Amino acid sequence: MSTGGSRRPRPRVVLGVSGGIAAYKACELLRRLTESGHDVTVVPTAAALEFVGAPTWAALSGKPVATDVWTSVHEVPHVRLGQEADLVVVAPATADLLARAAHGMADDLLTSTLLTARCPVVVAPAMHTEMWEHAATRANVATLRERGVVVLEPAEGRLTGADTGKGRLPDPEEIFHAALDVLVRGDARQDLAGWHVVVSAGGTREYLDPVRYLGNRSSGRQGYALARTAAARGASVTLVAANTELADPAGVKVVRVETTAELRERVLEASVAADAVVMAAAPADFRPAEVSTSKIKKSDDGGAPPLELVQNPDILAGLAADRPRPDTLVVGFAAETGDASGDVLAHARAKLARKGCDLLVLNDVSGGAVFGSEDNEAVLLAADGSATPVPRGSKSALSHVIWDAVVRLRADGETR
Repeated sequence: MSTGGSRRPRPRVVLGVSGGIAAYKACELLRRLTESGHDVTVVPTAAALEFVGAPTWAALSGKPVATDVWTSVHEVPHVRLGQEADLVVVAPATADLLARAAHGMADDLLTSTLLTARCPVVVAPAMHTEMWEHAATRANVATLRERGVVVLEPAEGRLTGADTGKGRLPDPEEIFHAALDVLVRGDARQDLAGWHVVVSAGGTREYLDPVRYLGNRSSGRQGYALARTAAARGASVTLVAANTELADPAGVKVVRVETTAELRERVLEASVAADAVVMAAAPADFRPAEVSTSKIKKSDDGGAPPLELVQNPDILAGLAADRPRPDTLVVGFAAETGDASGDVLAHARAKLARKGCDLLVLNDVSGGAVFGSEDNEAVLLAADGSATPVPRGSKSALSHVIWDAVVRLRADGETR
């Protein structure tokens, strides 16, 4: 007899699929959900089955596909699926599905499940641009968001046929991360609804010649997690990304840059009406005084050419000193190592005072820790002198701690 105790049950996820051409992309989302240990029941609409058949969904989920209210009717599937779910994800969600969900219709198994679900619901729309921008669709989306449904913004790109524009289904990996984030939190709070936030991510490059550059090891993962979690909490997000290879976070406007000068320019442009700016990027402190127009050649004597550096503008300090709005909150990051002049905490406190931001997120990067990792640990330093340690966990978890702190700062400012 086993004495090891009962196993923790797998999280139960309902994956709803409505009838758009992007239905085939939900297969990748389903694979990611099942391979990460979730118990997934697929609920396709009749139209979705015209694009991807039930055998595909059954093979990928390892479970029978729930297609209508009449199958296994003794189990009352139109009620049971929603009642027992820990999370419902609909991807893709067509304009028709959004309309029926917003108006409380229950004319098939998927809409019935949405009505009975008391768990978090994440919806990933996909449709042509004209349909997404139509007043009826925008009203339906607003209604769903008011009810606590996380409606991801569609991506921009190639649509059906030769059309391009906003309405493309977000990358399945990003839908997966957004859904997992909501599931781990256990709720779908929209406490950043109505906010515009700007996040920077990645590491800048300063070119020496057309081939070589000075750079750093920042992967951009923490900045992308901050952008993703802000969007999941209802914010309008602009992500200024420097030299990353990550997929665009779902529902986030991405502006790509290379150099520190470009990063500064684009962050300042995006921050004009920002409620909060989080500088998670790693801009180069220095750049070459001169950039060669041709590749610098090796010399025959084995010597290295001299390299003169000049200091780049301090983007964070400039933002904190000259805020786009008086109430714009500014958050910085400090990647520190200790040395003879002080430990990482002492260096970070000095940097917080020097930069003038509201919060500083301290990362101890001794030995290359943090860079490129899926996890992170940090200390949140506030302008009032408080220090909040955040134990090692996912970068999404740290992102939520940071946004929680930002929300508290805004509330404290409004009550003064």
